[in-house]
Amino acid sequence: MARTRAIRTSSSSNAALAVALLLMTLVGQSYGQLQLGFYIGKCGKNNVEKVIFDIVKQAFDRDNRVVASLLRLQFHDCFVRGCDASVLLDGRGSEKVASGNIGVGPYDLIDACKDSLEQICPGVVSCADIIVIATRVAVFLAGGRWYRVEVGRRDGVISLASEAEANLPASTISVPNAIDVFRRRGLNTQDFVLLLGGGHTVGRIHCSFVMERLYIFQRSRGSDPTMNPTTFSSLSTTCPRSGSNNFVFADQTRGSEFKVDKAFYQAIRQGKGVLPIDQEIARHPRTAGIVRRLSMTGDFTFEFPRAMVKLGRVGVLTGKQGQIRSNCRRFN
Repeated sequence: MARTRAIRTSSSSNAALAVALLLMTLVGQSYGQLQLGFYIGKCGKNNVEKVIFDIVKQAFDRDNRVVASLLRLQFHDCFVRGCDASVLLDGRGSEKVASGNIGVGPYDLIDACKDSLEQICPGVVSCADIIVIATRVAVFLAGGRWYRVEVGRRDGVISLASEAEANLPASTISVPNAIDVFRRRGLNTQDFVLLLGGGHTVGRIHCSFVMERLYIFQRSRGSDPTMNPTTFSSLSTTCPRSGSNNFVFADQTRGSEFKVDKAFYQAIRQGKGVLPIDQEIARHPRTAGIVRRLSMTGDFTFEFPRAMVKLGRVGVLTGKQGQIRSNCRRFN
């Protein structure tokens, strides 16, 4: 509890800075058909990004785990049909019900942002932009560097569980295959390492994803020999062989579980990775050098925001494409 309170106090002291940064958003800088300050003047005198900031901060102050949820939500949205909020659509065969999206959210937080914005400027702000703006806020409140988000996305009207199953990378994916998956979305190897680490520095993992490394590694009767003994002891206590519905932190650095920082990279270099892919990026020749650099320098602070901006450009709908949903859970 002490660690959580300390983080929340820090986020409160940064709130005034964030508001100042919001007011300094530049107009006229565009990247493709996305641009900074897209909503300035489109919602009366209201600052769209500040409306979202205030709602996300309230949620973060109640439960700082929201940062991990929002990072996962943006990733899972952008990696299927692009950043079009298709993951938010309800329906029997929608992306929401895909196995890879079990536990994804926080849908109610996005709804709260959308409901508030619809009251002051209906039909203006897309659900896709809300996801990206809200995630930026949470990253900042969790200790990450503030970054300016490009907006102007529109919402998609198609959401298929089958596409989510086919496009979301599994936790057992190899480094070469993961690099290829990211490459096909315009993201390079460094982006892959940054986005994986940024998401896992504050993430939690269900015990079911850890059991093989703990007890039946590569179909043996033992654990993964590359796992740090202290980490094995901690994980096996939380996730016993008999099974458990518990969760463990992806970043095994005590005191850093809710912070967006470089500690994850330092941990995996010590054999403290939880998922196979976490540990593999610290050893694989195509990624080990990047992990080493991020663990030893302050580069992560500056490079993770850039990777998030690149992720937010994947497969966007702009102009007259798609629509602006009035309710994020269904198309108009």
